[in-house]
Amino acid sequence: MSIVLLEEPSALPMFDFSVLREIRKRAEMTLNDLSQASGVSIAVISKLERNQSQAEVETLYKIGRVFGMRATDLMTLAEAPLSNRKESEIYSSEGFTFEAVRYANANCLLGEAKSGASISKPEIHHDDHEICWVLKGALCVTLPQETQVLSKGQSIQFDAIQEHGYEVLEDCQFMIVHIRKDKRY
Repeated sequence: MSIVLLEEPSALPMFDFSVLREIRKRAEMTLNDLSQASGVSIAVISKLERNQSQAEVETLYKIGRVFGMRATDLMTLAEAPLSNRKESEIYSSEGFTFEAVRYANANCLLGEAKSGASISKPEIHHDDHEICWVLKGALCVTLPQETQVLSKGQSIQFDAIQEHGYEVLEDCQFMIVHIRKDKRY
């Protein structure tokens, strides 16, 4: 296995529009296809994909519409690092042990608890989607209008802002993922 060292952040361009090439290829489009669909010249698209020029907002708007994206979505992709490595943290709460990794738009928790453990008011959530996936054992999830019993391999997704609780029915290992909502419908 080889390790690749990245350049110092100051040496990287402010925006890396080479991501456009990947988006275009995933859509199985040629430069000509994208040019015709967006109204942006092949030369401009090619220079953007090779980071030989920076994009005008109007150009990003035109290209983004072809892929069902906003200009700001393309700018965010071009600005964001390709990865974000984190270390997990371990904590316990009411008989549950969690190993957590937290990012700006998602929190992932690997949980374990013994039969009989319960938590009725988990930590305060933002307006997130919550997914609970049982890896082994059995877990009861209580929501305001329903109760769901989940066993190995089963999962549930719900709006995390509503009151909810977990009760372990059999020694259990599970994954909880909170995904920040982009917008409400």
